[in-house]
Amino acid sequence: MRIGWAFTGAGHLLKESVDEFVKLAKDNSVTVFMSNASIEVLKMYGLYETVVKYTGGRYKELATDENQKYSYPITGRLSLGKYDILILSPATANTVAKIVHGISDTIVTNAVAQAGKGNVPTIVVPVDITPGDIDTVLPSKLELNKCKKCDPCTAALACPHNAFIPYKEISLLNCVGCGQCKISCQYDAISEGKIIQMHMRDIDIKNTEELRKIDEITVLEHPSEIIQYIDENINK
Repeated sequence: MRIGWAFTGAGHLLKESVDEFVKLAKDNSVTVFMSNASIEVLKMYGLYETVVKYTGGRYKELATDENQKYSYPITGRLSLGKYDILILSPATANTVAKIVHGISDTIVTNAVAQAGKGNVPTIVVPVDITPGDIDTVLPSKLELNKCKKCDPCTAALACPHNAFIPYKEISLLNCVGCGQCKISCQYDAISEGKIIQMHMRDIDIKNTEELRKIDEITVLEHPSEIIQYIDENINK
């Protein structure tokens, strides 16, 4: 199969999405579309290199806002129907809102628009889909209540990307989720995978409902549903 997979800057359902991406990428030709935000967030969660590793097949391409500039020429393939399916998982509330209102100002939203023009079926897994509160996983975090303010700070010394600001925080824009700071801190002051609750806004839930009404787009609730949907509807 010729698959396009788009990532956005969502942390919720990101690990689950990457897991399903890897399964499909092992046996199919996959082009990855990454917004600038998704690159940052994939690195924060230590997943960027995994996605790059499994991007391949016939096209062997990683298309980003940066390398596709403003006209996103690669998305023209979608408008020509050269892909069997486009998968967007996970999708932020911002991305969903743009799609619903016809805005295509990133490589991801442009890819969705061009897929619609080329009659390429699109799967979207939004992070804002269920009213109420959801549990989500944070990237690396300095727990200040556990920090002993060691001098020198072993966690900061161990960080290869200057992302660790001693006694204050982890700069997530520099963090690549390597975990060296956590390994080095003897007081267990760095957490990985901490679960917090987030409240889903009514407007984001409403936009997800509007997304369901768009032709060629199928909304799924979890990345684990993607492969079954493809088997039942694309590979039949």
